[in-house]
Amino acid sequence: MAVYCWGNTVHGELGLGGIEDEQVLLPREMDWCHSSSVQQAACGTSHTLLLTKDGKLFSCGNNDHGQLGHDTDCLPNKRPQFISSLENYIVTHVSCGTTHSLALTNWGQVFSWGSNSIGQLGHDTDLQTYTTPRMIKTIATKTVVQIASGQFHSLALTNSGELFSWGANGYGQLGLGTTGEKVVTPTLVKSLAGIPIAFIACGGNHSFAVSKSGAIFGWGKNTFGQLGLNDLVSRCFPQQLKTLRNLGVRYISCGDDFSAFLTQEGGVFTCGAGTFGQLGHGTCSNEILPRMVFELMGSKITQIACGRRHTLAFVPSRGKIYGFGLGGVGQLGVGVISNYNTPQIVRGPWIDPGPKTIDTISPPPATQLIVGKIFAGGDQCFVSLLVDDPESIGSADYRLYDPNTQILTMSAEISKKLCHIQPEETIDIDLLSVIETVFKSLACFNGSWLLPNEQHLCCSSRQPGVDMEAAEETFENIRKIEHDTLKQMIWESISSDLISSLVASPADVETLRIYLTLPMYHEFINSKNYSKLHSPFSLAVQKLQKNPFTIVSRWWANQSLEYFERLVENFKHVILYIIHFKFPKVVGSNGEERQEIRYEPNLAAMLDIVGILYKINHLERKQKLPYEQFHIHEIDDLIDIRLDYVRWVTDNNGTYFSLCNYPFIFNASAKMYLLQTDQGLQMHQAMQDAAHASFLSFLRPDVNVSQFIVLNVSRENIVQDTIRELAQYSANDLKKPLKIKFHGEEAEDAGGLRKEFFMLLLKDILDPKYGMFKTYEESRAIWFTEDFFDNEETMFALIGILCGLAIYNFTIINLPFPLALYKKLLDEPVDLSDLRDLSPTVAQSMQSILDYTESDFEEVFDLTFSTTRDFFGEMQTIELTPGGDKMRVTLDNKEEFVRLYIDYVLNKSVEKSFKQFRLGFMKVCGGNVLKLFKAHELMAVVIGNEEYDWHVLEENAEYKNGYKSSDPTIRWFWEVFHELPLEEKKKFLLFLTGCDRIPIQGMKAIKIHIQPTPDDKFLPVAHTCFNLLDLPQYKTKEKLKYKLLQAIQQTQGFSLV
Repeated sequence: MAVYCWGNTVHGELGLGGIEDEQVLLPREMDWCHSSSVQQAACGTSHTLLLTKDGKLFSCGNNDHGQLGHDTDCLPNKRPQFISSLENYIVTHVSCGTTHSLALTNWGQVFSWGSNSIGQLGHDTDLQTYTTPRMIKTIATKTVVQIASGQFHSLALTNSGELFSWGANGYGQLGLGTTGEKVVTPTLVKSLAGIPIAFIACGGNHSFAVSKSGAIFGWGKNTFGQLGLNDLVSRCFPQQLKTLRNLGVRYISCGDDFSAFLTQEGGVFTCGAGTFGQLGHGTCSNEILPRMVFELMGSKITQIACGRRHTLAFVPSRGKIYGFGLGGVGQLGVGVISNYNTPQIVRGPWIDPGPKTIDTISPPPATQLIVGKIFAGGDQCFVSLLVDDPESIGSADYRLYDPNTQILTMSAEISKKLCHIQPEETIDIDLLSVIETVFKSLACFNGSWLLPNEQHLCCSSRQPGVDMEAAEETFENIRKIEHDTLKQMIWESISSDLISSLVASPADVETLRIYLTLPMYHEFINSKNYSKLHSPFSLAVQKLQKNPFTIVSRWWANQSLEYFERLVENFKHVILYIIHFKFPKVVGSNGEERQEIRYEPNLAAMLDIVGILYKINHLERKQKLPYEQFHIHEIDDLIDIRLDYVRWVTDNNGTYFSLCNYPFIFNASAKMYLLQTDQGLQMHQAMQDAAHASFLSFLRPDVNVSQFIVLNVSRENIVQDTIRELAQYSANDLKKPLKIKFHGEEAEDAGGLRKEFFMLLLKDILDPKYGMFKTYEESRAIWFTEDFFDNEETMFALIGILCGLAIYNFTIINLPFPLALYKKLLDEPVDLSDLRDLSPTVAQSMQSILDYTESDFEEVFDLTFSTTRDFFGEMQTIELTPGGDKMRVTLDNKEEFVRLYIDYVLNKSVEKSFKQFRLGFMKVCGGNVLKLFKAHELMAVVIGNEEYDWHVLEENAEYKNGYKSSDPTIRWFWEVFHELPLEEKKKFLLFLTGCDRIPIQGMKAIKIHIQPTPDDKFLPVAHTCFNLLDLPQYKTKEKLKYKLLQAIQQTQGFSLV
């Protein structure tokens, strides 16, 4: 191995000894006994540090400010001299400023020496010069893994991901948010907190940091555009170079006023001052945006190095080093004193490591050399050469990071070691330090579990770059840890330090990975931890500003169903825990003891985070959790929700904390219970008003007051009779309980007549003869007609009233509207799925338009922004937007076309008729209670559902007046019933309850009663008002089946039994 050097050596900075030449124009070998073991060369303006593989440090060159670190009278050295004050340390990395030097040891300590005129040494003293290395005490307790120096400032990165800066700050190059003469001690760059930094670099008066996933942050002087931010404004805060984000930059080298970036693919980009051609673009112009060096395109670069005003680049496939920029003292190594603005081959004695070709200046074949590493700084350059043999480690690749220079991270492999530690085993102190550091540090946490093979590069709002399986495995292993000290350390680090470091406006998308990985920590399952874990985590999510919050939401939306479900369940369990154990019990409205709900910040935080997850689930996730997954079924047993609802609806100031603000936690039973509560409130108020009016009627006998709505109707003329009867009642009257009286029938309405009334009325009013609704044959659903006469508006209002009355009187009706109706009532947006409910064929056509991506789109579909409709036999063209019949549908605007078409069909075309329907509906149901329901729930309240569980019907049945479940007749009945086909079972339900659908609460909400009658000549008789079945004591199973099938065909008409 050998070291070659070239460039300026006026002060002996090349270490060649007392030679006559002050400029070395071609690479020249160093005749030095340690040259074969050189690990790194760092160059200041006129001095050099040489680090050997065994950690020994040597220096040469100018020593006017003590920058060589020799305890002498600041005399220069033209030969490398050992820095004896560091002989007891193993140095791993060095860095040089203009007149100061830094050294990093294997213990993570930083030593500095040389000029301290602007605080660049980090020692809080007034001394202007330190001639020997001195440890920087401010960061002595930290473990530093990287150092970098500018002209008069320095950076240090610790293994916990903290970045410190000190020295000159006239251009904001310290990244502290201020400018000023100097900062004399290492100071934390807070604005980069949480970013897993992989690499740091300094230019003359500017600085860079590169994250693990390739985000680049620059700050400081930008007079020549050296920050690459597309302007000439200097920055005192780190700012991201978004133009390079997707290129995967891995390494940066900087000159005084320019910068060079090396990408994962081996491309080189440069920006800043180009006066001497140091950017390599063939001109001497400055560049304010990073621009690829065109002459190097097609070559994979693995190393770059910058001097003050020149650049080197190494192409391993060719075995060549290229130089460009200032060449006034031979620093380009081309043999002449000249500047070059395009890459020139450095004429050195190294070879192409591919096909072996021997240059005229190459050594003999037995000692063929290849480039190990290149170094540059000031106006000098160094290159270490390796013997080209099979045992050689080969050329270095600056795109690959030495693990010793990286911040600490957690992995599945490390976690396996942890879970194998025995409970009483003594833990290695270094391992403890790693665990404590990682779980306390947001940066380390965010740098852990990244996707392998650099797939995490270019992390974005859509791709977090996290290996979720590796993270899952890690936390599973952590769950298995048996060592108490270790478990406690992890818990304390996370709950006390990690979560408290979360901020509302993080610097980059990479800082958000914690929101994805931390919920895998098994202590999230333990609800007792809520005050230290769940609640602060939830509040941190809620405090995020809009953009980071959107990113976290998107990431959660893209996770597996299992992950998302666990997230929801963990927070739901905390809600239950807080309610159950943290609230006092009081006697509820039903006389039972229940917890009294009141504001509690942790409970509010939990409800809010579940609310966020609820929205993400239903608005963003493709694979959705069912609505029921968010229900907390125990709420009704723990809280007096009736009282909570009453307080909520009577809270005019909006100050009362109520669970009703979080309706997604209520299941169907709870919502129906609240609907009954609201109905009770409304009806009670209406009946009170009626009673008051009744009292006043003593004074005015002509006023007829009732506590009920009583509709007297005939079966033959039910529609007109209903319109006439309802006209007698005000909106307030419609809140009263409904009773029906059919002309010529003796029965008193205890619920059964009401059920049949709705059934007959809707069957008649939906008849095509009225022309109010269009039936879609394909889906058998109905929708409002576009064309009707003005005098028919009352009919739409009537159906709205009927729908409201059915809800408030808890009667299931057969109203074959699609879900879109209920979405519109609740102001939820309609979409393509709603069109599909009406017309699957048309919806499929719309989907085909959306899916088609070929360039012949316009020829294939030939559409404009218009549609046609049949207007009393005449086809009309309807523009979906002004001028739509002349506007072509293209690949670019097809989404807008589909949106407008759906809007026309479901909104604009039926605007008048739906408005009347809504007005009628809101006369009865307008109020806060509707805010508790989602569209599908309201639909189920109105029309019920068909989620039959016939065995539950049997389990809930009660037997009266002598019947028992063990009686032969009862056993036969259920055997016969369960053998019936579905349609016959539905007929039985209609026969017994007046409806063949079941309430939203499910089959458990239907309780049937069966009582015996003595004469088995008769058919079974249903009392629909009470769900009561008179079942004769038949002698055989066959007879029972025959009679039952006869009976269930009779489902209309009421008479006294």
